Amino acid sequence: MYKIIQKRKIWISLSTIFVVASIIMVSAWGLKLGIDFTGGSLLEAKFSGQQPQIADVSDSLKSLNLNSLSIQQSGDTYMIRFQENTEDVHQQVLTALKTLAVSKNPITVKAAAATTTIATSTAALAPVSNFEELSFSSVGPSIGRELERKAITATILVLLAISLYIAYAFRKVSKPIESWKYGAVTLVALFHDVIITVGFFAILGKFWGVEANTSFVAAVLTVLGFSVHDTIVVFDRIRENLPKSTVDFENTVNHSVNQTLSRSINTSLTVLIVLACIVILGGASIKYFALALLVGIFFGTYSSIFLASPLLVVWEHWRRRKLKA
Repeated sequence: MYKIIQKRKIWISLSTIFVVASIIMVSAWGLKLGIDFTGGSLLEAKFSGQQPQIADVSDSLKSLNLNSLSIQQSGDTYMIRFQENTEDVHQQVLTALKTLAVSKNPITVKAAAATTTIATSTAALAPVSNFEELSFSSVGPSIGRELERKAITATILVLLAISLYIAYAFRKVSKPIESWKYGAVTLVALFHDVIITVGFFAILGKFWGVEANTSFVAAVLTVLGFSVHDTIVVFDRIRENLPKSTVDFENTVNHSVNQTLSRSINTSLTVLIVLACIVILGGASIKYFALALLVGIFFGTYSSIFLASPLLVVWEHWRRRKLKA
């Protein structure tokens, strides 16, 4: 049997380091918010044939004087972000990109029963088959601010609702730990998972320009659900073992964690493998959603085993010392 609870100082110290580092990074850098929160436009386009460089795409759009222009490439797909959100600007961007596609890949079209080779003529952009607009979305700044407020509110409400539910679910467990303490410890573990995920994306935003959008919020909420599921499995085993245990609370918790250890690791590992494949092989639009899940679920599994249960034992030891004093 692994002495997980007996080595709780190591696990809690590691978690503390990660949490403090994440808070510092979020405070210093913040998240690089996407157009969902700041307002603007996102165009996802695909070039077939000879791929233009990001510099070529940027140069082709230079004359449009787009604000906050950002271009990311993933294979033959380009994610183009800019501040303007009018349809007129959208069409100008498409025209510039189609012109670039033609200049990189001259094609032959049939017009009036004659075959003509096209170089960069904008008059014949319609038949460009090596350029495709995959998606286009536009968000106004007021809507973006509203989405930001709703995202923060949703996360806080989920955290509170989960902790209250666990406190209610464990209401019949009163010795030696009161039921509300299970909910409080779960809240700490969930905060641990969220803040580390947010801190990780603060680093990505600072050094690699990765943006946090509504997909990131969805990933964080999903992480909360997955993490609390793992934590409840461990807590439920503790609840089952307490009435029939012949050892003290610390050893009972350690025995319960060991009983659920393989289940927690195996379940999370299968999910992490799938997410890793999506991050490596997936498209640009889903890659960072999967990456947020990957980081969050990894630390969520860690917290359910090495943080939540040890905190229960620490709390119980503190209560007993307080009573003796």
